[in-house]
Amino acid sequence: MASLGNIPQNEKSKSFDIVETYHRLLNEDPDLTMPVAAIEALIELLVQSRAVTVYETLDLVKTQSDYLKSRIPNSISLSAGTDLFQRYMISSLKPSSTGNFETVRQHLLSNGRLFVSRAKAGRERIAAYGRHFVRDGSVVLTHGGSRVVGALLGKAAEASKSGGNVRFKVIYVINDARSSESKAVVFALRAKGVPVATISEGAVGYAMGKVNLVIVGAEGVVENGGIISRLGTYQIALLAKAAGKPFYVAAESHKFVRLYPLGQYDLGIDQEVIEFKTEDEDDLSPEERKFAERTPTIEERKEYFDTGIDLPKPNTAVDAVDFTPPALVLALITESGVLTPSAVSEELISVWW
Repeated sequence: MASLGNIPQNEKSKSFDIVETYHRLLNEDPDLTMPVAAIEALIELLVQSRAVTVYETLDLVKTQSDYLKSRIPNSISLSAGTDLFQRYMISSLKPSSTGNFETVRQHLLSNGRLFVSRAKAGRERIAAYGRHFVRDGSVVLTHGGSRVVGALLGKAAEASKSGGNVRFKVIYVINDARSSESKAVVFALRAKGVPVATISEGAVGYAMGKVNLVIVGAEGVVENGGIISRLGTYQIALLAKAAGKPFYVAAESHKFVRLYPLGQYDLGIDQEVIEFKTEDEDDLSPEERKFAERTPTIEERKEYFDTGIDLPKPNTAVDAVDFTPPALVLALITESGVLTPSAVSEELISVWW
């Protein structure tokens, strides 16, 4: 065994960097979701791998999946893809599989690519199901840069243009730190003739009285039917519940993840959202700053702390996510149909057992 970065790997595929491949796939296709990008990266790994046994193949994929998850600050979404692909491999690479190993491997690769193509097509199926929730004269509130929500609202707008009687408006909650992804969806909707109002996160409570329904996306759907999504989703769901407005989640089934969080701080990822400070370093006087600069820091004695591994930085408030419990979610709109939150565990059981 050799090493890639700081992770053991098959000698014959040591030049493959799964983290670089993952980021490249996301950059090349802006519409690609994180779980699908992770699966495509694993498929490329298998293409370059020369493993000759089932055990070598499974070990290589598991090792590289764990490495990829360790290098991404928020790995919840992509872990759904890596876990699903490993489950598929275990069921495919059985000792009873007919033919030699290379034939089985090629079959695995072709079916893996088929899965990716179906996962990409799932967004259109969700849009087809979800557009019926947008009624004539309704006002929809959403936030974040969810591509599946954009596709759903776009499909509803196209139905109106093609002779339908659905005329609706959208209130889009904009986070200034990540406004570019939201503005892309806003621009696309306005181009289709949909009136869109943009508001700040602080105006959600004020605007909720004009809203008929809330539709958001998700980075992950957990076992109890709750969702992990962009920071701010939880407070929108709370306000919608208090105002008696239905709260829907549009998400692909490959985002269903085996995770059962008990609250906001049980997601298994590091986030720097709440930082307590006793002073602001920018306000220090010249004398105080000079003293502070003489104080030993970890960086000054790096030889004692440097492990040789560049660990991923924790999520800041810009990239942070929160957990919305299932009690606040009315229904999940997936490519398989509309599900209640309690049905998520059944869907996961059908896949894993």
